[in-house]
Formats: sequence, structure tokens, C-alpha cells
Amino acid sequence: MPAYMIVTAKIADRDAFIQGYGAAAGKLVEQFGGKYLLRGPGVELLEGDFGDGASMVISEWPDKAAAKAFWNSPEYAEAKKLREGIADVQVLLIEADSITG
Repeated sequence: MPAYMIVTAKIADRDAFIQGYGAAAGKLVEQFGGKYLLRGPGVELLEGDFGDGASMVISEWPDKAAAKAFWNSPEYAEAKKLREGIADVQVLLIEADSITG
């Protein structure tokens, strides 16, 4: 069953974030079998307390295990260091549920 990783990020230095963390993470997403469905700034917060004006990334994975293999990998642990001090993030992981009818 496909899984989706949803990331909301408040980014202080967009250029540094994209050139450092974004480039490194992008290569790893592909390497671990994921693909990006959406990447973009300008989230409009309709309810809650995190995300207004933030960037959002949604990636699709073959399953939850593949997403967690990426997330828990030593390679990604190194990539995450590239966003320290320049982004506050919220990361969610959810499996898809097929809806019929």
C-alpha cells in the first residue's frame, strides 16, 4: 500500500535550504524509491498553528517501510544536518487507504 510523507517547513534562508538540504534529500528520496508529488512555498494556513507561509513537500513511497528506511538511514541523518538553524519542520507519514465506490 503506498505511503505519503508530508513535510511542512518554515524556512529562514530558502536559497541555503534548497542548495544544501534540498539537493541532498532529493537524491536520497529517489535512491530509496520515493518520488515527489508536490514541492512549493506559500502554504495558506486554514486551521491550526503551524504552516502559514511555509513550504510543503509531499512524497510518495511504495510503502511505509520504504519511507521509514529513507527516514532512518545514516545518509538522511547527514542530510538533515544541512537544514539545522535554517528551517523548522513538521513531518507526517501516512499509508494510503483505497476508497472505492
